[in-house]
Amino acid sequence: MALLTGLAAPATATAAGPARTQTTAASPTVEEQRLDRDAPQEILRRSGFDSVAPAFARSLAGARSYAQAERIADRAGARLWRQAVDRAQGRGPARGDLSRDDDRPLYWARLGMTREVRGWEPSGFRLTDAQRDRLLETVERTSRGQTSVHYPRAKGVKRILVTGFDPFTLDRDTRISNPSGATALALDGTTIRTADGPARIETALFPVRWDDFADGEVERALRPVLPQVDVFTTVSQGRAGRIDVERTNGAWRGGFADNENLSRTGTVPVTDPATQPQWTSTTLPYTEIVAADTGRFPVYDNTSVTEVPAGGTQSVTRPEGPTPGSAARAGGGGDYLSNEIAYRATLLRDRLGLHGTLPGGHVHTPILEFGAGNTDPETGTVTDPDFVRNRLDIIDQVREIVRVAAGADAPSASDQDVAVSG
Repeated sequence: MALLTGLAAPATATAAGPARTQTTAASPTVEEQRLDRDAPQEILRRSGFDSVAPAFARSLAGARSYAQAERIADRAGARLWRQAVDRAQGRGPARGDLSRDDDRPLYWARLGMTREVRGWEPSGFRLTDAQRDRLLETVERTSRGQTSVHYPRAKGVKRILVTGFDPFTLDRDTRISNPSGATALALDGTTIRTADGPARIETALFPVRWDDFADGEVERALRPVLPQVDVFTTVSQGRAGRIDVERTNGAWRGGFADNENLSRTGTVPVTDPATQPQWTSTTLPYTEIVAADTGRFPVYDNTSVTEVPAGGTQSVTRPEGPTPGSAARAGGGGDYLSNEIAYRATLLRDRLGLHGTLPGGHVHTPILEFGAGNTDPETGTVTDPDFVRNRLDIIDQVREIVRVAAGADAPSASDQDVAVSG
């Protein structure tokens, strides 16, 4: 999901404005309004997830206190995540003819749930705006798997964390799927064999929204987890036909519109900006990953960045990485939320004192493409055999990349010094 070739900004993108706020209980967000379009409704019907939001609404209608509503939201969100994971991993009935690897039913069902919360008028008690916001946050976090990352205590089992994203650029095509989200569903709770023995994978998803990142969603989800794991990788959709292991991440937002059609440009907002570096770097074993036979898509160690050199005023592209004292304008993964989650996760790694011991970084998957003859968003179908095959191949290849990363030695700290000192 980098701002890269083939990803054009939606025509409805807006200039930067105030933070997203709740107006009235009956006002759905821009993201929720897309739910009524034909493709999302077909995706929900053909996956059996069309019953999720109505069932949630019925449960909410029976709540007689805020505490009860919060329990309902917590359980329903967690149940939706588990339902999506189970479907992706072949457990239980498919409840429809969409392939099980599809990440889109979870995305659209979640929006149905949040729209119900936003429009809910409780009977018998007053719901404050702050309480409604907490209910929304509960649904968002639980249904993204952010609250269910738990590792077994078994000795000798490595712990791996993988994150993915929602679909995005949905005004261009509401049929879009995000292979990073599909990968997260396919890998959550699974155990793989690595060169060093078994490894347990836990996953979580994140929204494609600038303001959620500015509010610290990444750090809230990852801070308790990173000290527990042996390897982590954030994953998103990037360039066509290739996979990139992003060497360097930049502290810059480039303004590409998010799923709320909001644009944000400027330095990535973090706590303690006085000590904020312009660059962070991967500690994934990129040499071993690139050299391994992980699947049909070529894998690259992407070292390029865009910077304003020290003392300069114009941005330049540096194929070999940043120069000392430069200001970031794009990491290897661009200047969108994929670069930002990589920056935030690796900065958190470093601030927790784990730079020299925890392999972690970002992997960009290929763009997930529909088959020939099915590229028109107005006339095309919501799925096709090539679309499914491409998604399955990407999932399988990311799994193999994770396997390699978990069984290889990380680069030495000295290899990363230039990137982290800027």
